[in-house]
Amino acid sequence: MSRGVKGERAEPRSGCPINAAVEALGDHWSFLVLRDIIFGDRRYFRELQAGSIEGIASNILADRLKRLVAAGLLTRDDVARGQRARYSLTEAGIQTLPIIFALGNWGLDWRPGTPELRIRQELMRAEGMGFIEEFMDELRVRHLGASPKRRNDPGPLERLAAAFESANPRPDDPARGYADD
Repeated sequence: MSRGVKGERAEPRSGCPINAAVEALGDHWSFLVLRDIIFGDRRYFRELQAGSIEGIASNILADRLKRLVAAGLLTRDDVARGQRARYSLTEAGIQTLPIIFALGNWGLDWRPGTPELRIRQELMRAEGMGFIEEFMDELRVRHLGASPKRRNDPGPLERLAAAFESANPRPDDPARGYADD
């Protein structure tokens, strides 16, 4: 039997496609790392760790990044010692977006959350699968070097960021009416 990261199986335990997907995607930390790369455009270890709202430990993050690379969902730039390695989504990693979208919709329906963290999922749900396809195209440009499509309006990441910012006004932003007088 072939082995992957730290003795992990390189081949799934069975021929079941659901099992194979679950084994490749791993646990909740793997999904959260993918979420932060996809939605936060965080591509470096320190960005991922510092930006983790769930507080991922450095050893867990390092392990999940290795597993996601081994599973073919991410690539890691080869860098010289002392340089920062950049992680990029592969096409397989980009194809996890509809899965993450479905999980987020389930979370909206069945789990509590805060309005400021639910706003992006609500926007994606309202926009539908066309938005997800457009978002995947934008990820291909950012991570795979695909040619950008011509557009006259803000792209998905920009629209998601605007929705998040509207739900999370900064107290020092004069445009939000919270500036000190």
